[in-house]
Amino acid sequence: MAECVGKLTAISLWGLAGITDKGVVRLVSRAHSLQHLNIGGTFITDESLYAVANNCTNLKSIMLWSCRHVTAAGLVALVSKCPELECINVGGMRVSPESFAGLLSISPALRIRSVPEIVNASVQVS
Repeated sequence: MAECVGKLTAISLWGLAGITDKGVVRLVSRAHSLQHLNIGGTFITDESLYAVANNCTNLKSIMLWSCRHVTAAGLVALVSKCPELECINVGGMRVSPESFAGLLSISPALRIRSVPEIVNASVQVS
Protein backbone atom coordinates (compact mmCIF):
# COMPACT_ATOMS: atom_id res chain seq x y z
CA MET A 1 0.00 0.00 0.00
CA ALA A 2 2.74 2.50 0.92
CA GLU A 3 4.36 1.94 -2.49
CA CYS A 4 1.14 2.94 -4.26
CA VAL A 5 0.65 6.04 -2.14
CA GLY A 6 4.16 7.22 -3.01
CA LYS A 7 3.25 7.27 -6.70
CA LEU A 8 -0.06 9.15 -6.38
CA THR A 9 -0.17 12.51 -8.15
CA ALA A 10 -3.73 13.53 -7.18
CA ILE A 11 -5.87 12.89 -4.11
CA SER A 12 -9.36 14.18 -3.29
CA LEU A 13 -10.72 13.96 0.23
CA TRP A 14 -13.40 16.55 -0.52
CA GLY A 15 -16.02 16.86 2.20
CA LEU A 16 -14.97 13.81 4.18
CA ALA A 17 -15.90 15.01 7.65
CA GLY A 18 -14.04 12.12 9.28
CA ILE A 19 -10.68 13.22 7.89
CA THR A 20 -8.38 14.41 10.65
CA ASP A 21 -4.98 16.06 10.74
CA LYS A 22 -3.53 12.74 11.86
CA GLY A 23 -4.87 11.03 8.74
CA VAL A 24 -3.69 13.77 6.38
CA VAL A 25 -0.23 13.85 7.98
CA ARG A 26 0.09 10.10 7.64
CA LEU A 27 -1.09 10.15 4.02
CA VAL A 28 1.09 13.00 2.77
CA SER A 29 4.16 11.72 4.59
CA ARG A 30 4.19 8.97 1.96
CA ALA A 31 2.78 10.88 -1.04
CA HIS A 32 5.93 12.63 -2.25
CA SER A 33 4.76 12.68 -5.90
CA LEU A 34 1.54 14.51 -5.04
CA GLN A 35 0.74 17.41 -7.39
CA HIS A 36 -2.97 18.02 -6.76
CA LEU A 37 -4.68 17.79 -3.37
CA ASN A 38 -8.29 18.46 -2.50
CA ILE A 39 -8.93 18.59 1.23
CA GLY A 40 -11.74 21.12 1.01
CA GLY A 41 -14.76 20.74 3.24
CA THR A 42 -12.79 18.97 5.96
CA PHE A 43 -11.91 19.99 9.50
CA ILE A 44 -8.15 20.00 9.02
CA THR A 45 -5.92 22.61 10.69
CA ASP A 46 -2.50 24.11 10.05
CA GLU A 47 -0.97 20.82 11.19
CA SER A 48 -2.08 19.26 7.90
CA LEU A 49 -0.74 22.18 5.87
CA TYR A 50 2.64 21.95 7.62
CA ALA A 51 2.80 18.27 6.70
CA VAL A 52 1.85 19.00 3.08
CA ALA A 53 4.46 21.77 2.93
CA ASN A 54 7.18 19.49 4.30
CA ASN A 55 6.35 16.42 2.21
CA CYS A 56 4.74 17.53 -1.06
CA THR A 57 7.20 19.97 -2.60
CA ASN A 58 5.91 19.14 -6.11
CA LEU A 59 2.39 20.29 -5.25
CA LYS A 60 0.81 22.36 -8.04
CA SER A 61 -2.73 22.89 -6.75
CA ILE A 62 -4.60 22.59 -3.50
CA MET A 63 -8.28 22.96 -2.69
CA LEU A 64 -8.92 24.28 0.80
CA TRP A 65 -12.48 25.44 0.26
CA SER A 66 -14.25 25.89 3.59
CA CYS A 67 -11.33 24.69 5.74
CA ARG A 68 -12.28 27.03 8.56
CA HIS A 69 -9.62 25.87 11.01
CA VAL A 70 -6.68 26.77 8.77
CA THR A 71 -4.88 30.04 9.54
CA ALA A 72 -2.68 32.44 7.63
CA ALA A 73 0.40 30.81 9.21
CA GLY A 74 -0.45 27.46 7.63
CA LEU A 75 -0.99 29.08 4.23
CA VAL A 76 2.34 30.92 4.45
CA ALA A 77 4.16 27.67 5.28
CA LEU A 78 2.48 25.95 2.35
CA VAL A 79 3.25 28.65 -0.20
CA SER A 80 6.81 29.10 1.11
CA LYS A 81 7.74 25.43 0.92
CA CYS A 82 5.90 24.41 -2.25
CA PRO A 83 7.69 26.28 -5.05
CA GLU A 84 5.65 24.53 -7.78
CA LEU A 85 2.32 25.67 -6.31
CA GLU A 86 0.33 27.39 -9.06
CA CYS A 87 -3.23 27.53 -7.71
CA ILE A 88 -4.88 27.57 -4.32
CA ASN A 89 -8.63 27.60 -3.70
CA VAL A 90 -9.40 29.29 -0.42
CA GLY A 91 -13.07 30.25 -0.52
CA GLY A 92 -15.05 30.00 2.69
CA MET A 93 -12.05 30.26 4.98
CA ARG A 94 -11.62 32.50 8.04
CA VAL A 95 -8.43 34.14 6.79
CA SER A 96 -8.21 37.87 6.16
CA PRO A 97 -7.92 39.23 2.61
CA GLU A 98 -4.62 40.86 3.61
CA SER A 99 -3.22 37.41 4.34
CA PHE A 100 -4.02 36.28 0.81
CA ALA A 101 -2.28 39.36 -0.57
CA GLY A 102 0.73 38.40 1.55
CA LEU A 103 0.86 35.01 -0.16
CA LEU A 104 1.40 36.79 -3.46
CA SER A 105 4.45 38.52 -2.07
CA ILE A 106 5.92 35.04 -1.54
CA SER A 107 4.76 33.65 -4.89
CA PRO A 108 3.68 36.40 -7.33
CA ALA A 109 2.44 33.94 -9.98
CA LEU A 110 0.15 32.11 -7.53
CA ARG A 111 -3.51 32.03 -8.58
CA ILE A 112 -5.79 32.47 -5.60
CA ARG A 113 -9.33 31.35 -6.37
CA SER A 114 -12.72 32.02 -4.81
CA VAL A 115 -11.86 35.00 -2.69
CA PRO A 116 -14.50 37.56 -3.65
CA GLU A 117 -13.66 39.82 -0.70
CA ILE A 118 -10.37 40.82 -2.28
CA VAL A 119 -10.95 43.79 -4.52
CA ASN A 120 -7.39 45.07 -4.75
CA ALA A 121 -6.44 44.95 -8.43
CA SER A 122 -2.91 43.79 -7.56
CA VAL A 123 -4.29 40.54 -6.16
CA GLN A 124 -5.04 37.88 -8.75
CA VAL A 125 -8.45 36.40 -8.09
CA SER A 126 -10.48 34.24 -10.43
